[in-house]
Amino acid sequence: MKPTNGLFICSDEHSRRVLGCYGNPVVRTPNLDALAAQGTTFLNAYTPTPICVPARACLATGRYAHTIDSWDNATPYVGTEAASWGHRLSEQGHKVTTIGKLHYRKVGDPSGFDDQRLPMHVLDGVGDLYGLLRGEMPVRPSSREHVLKATAGEAEYTRYDRAIAQTSARWLHEEGTAQAKPWALFVSFSYPHFPLMVPEEYLNLYPPESVPLPVNWSPEQWSRHPALVHKRHQQALDEPFDEWTVRKAVATYYGMVTFLDEQIGIVLRALEESGQRETTRILYTSDHGDMIGEHGLWWKSVMYDGAVAVPMILAGPDVPAGKRVRTPVSLVDCFPTIVEAADAEFTHEDADLLGTSLVRLAQQDDQPRTVFSEYHAIFSTGGIFMIRNERYKYVHYVDYPPQLFDMENDPDETHDLAGDLQHADVLAACERELRAICDPEEVDRRAKADQARRIAAAGGVEAVKAGGVKIPYTPAPDEFGPAAVEARERVTRH
Repeated sequence: MKPTNGLFICSDEHSRRVLGCYGNPVVRTPNLDALAAQGTTFLNAYTPTPICVPARACLATGRYAHTIDSWDNATPYVGTEAASWGHRLSEQGHKVTTIGKLHYRKVGDPSGFDDQRLPMHVLDGVGDLYGLLRGEMPVRPSSREHVLKATAGEAEYTRYDRAIAQTSARWLHEEGTAQAKPWALFVSFSYPHFPLMVPEEYLNLYPPESVPLPVNWSPEQWSRHPALVHKRHQQALDEPFDEWTVRKAVATYYGMVTFLDEQIGIVLRALEESGQRETTRILYTSDHGDMIGEHGLWWKSVMYDGAVAVPMILAGPDVPAGKRVRTPVSLVDCFPTIVEAADAEFTHEDADLLGTSLVRLAQQDDQPRTVFSEYHAIFSTGGIFMIRNERYKYVHYVDYPPQLFDMENDPDETHDLAGDLQHADVLAACERELRAICDPEEVDRRAKADQARRIAAAGGVEAVKAGGVKIPYTPAPDEFGPAAVEARERVTRH
């Protein structure tokens, strides 16, 4: 493969079900759909962990969360846990720039991404300590309130994402064209992460009655698996929403995805206008998905495809156009993809990398492959582990019975086969496959011990509870927040 630039576009909390190129007949995503038509769409892409901070650490390092001790939204990537793809490229003289959300610890850490524009990191360099309480956390009604408050309007994230798009476009025009070696630009948007708010022009595209209702949205259809019952209770979701509330929230999310697509279009047009489209490979994905009401759940933190599956689109030189690949892939495949795109060298430290270049997988026929995900954070009493092979999804709970889904015949995951004797051999084989990757009980003990240590360092359980929920979501950089907007408006008025 000839060396190329790498334009890596990432969103936050984008359900791949809400994309035209993945079969959604309602949502308007013309820019991402065009990118898919020009390249390869991976139909079975997954996050290594369905929560923001650890997922981004895995994305940077190409490693699973339990191998770098990134368990929750208070274990941000520093750069000392394992090398990032930024390290590999920058140490070999390639220009590496990030624009937008990283969700690492802080600027100045040795993350391998020294040129950070408009960075967003975890709050105060610490993140969400309250979430470390996990199953012992009091009911958190903010999840319910976010659904009820879905509305039209300008938010700090819309202002932030517009700035990310415009800054990226300027970089492509002014700096990308000046590089002697292939460059890597990581453009990372905050949308469609909640809060559910989008400018009225986008929300008006989706009258609530026009959007499809989520899979198993009504309570009589909900799974009563104890882990899911517990999560609904902690998020104050055990009382169902009425149909209009669900439709309004879903419509708002659709508008947010269209807003995101428009910002991505600005970046892709700048790449074209700057004359670099033919020498650049483009990768689009998200850190995880969003349940948007499926199975009576919202946001992430579960192993249903709504949360754990991600969009993955690759385009550019050597990438087949219009191809749809069923081979399971993961965010850990991004590290080798970006490094190989630039024709950079791997080091001996990369010998145990887990991923495979997506360019190579795009060029091959569909093949058996297993991908893995895990979860150790907020709203869970114990570790949750998932493997997804070419047909089945197996979900292993340390504290509860497992789940098994036939993804070929039941892509909406409405029929749990774990208790079906006819699938006992499949269940056992999947568990063996999981245990070949890790010992789930040992990993669960390590995660809980680390979280207990950090709770103790913060003053203990009662002190953390007394501190309350400091961050329902990470705020955008100060210049995009409400205080900055109010100050600008005050200056304008006077």
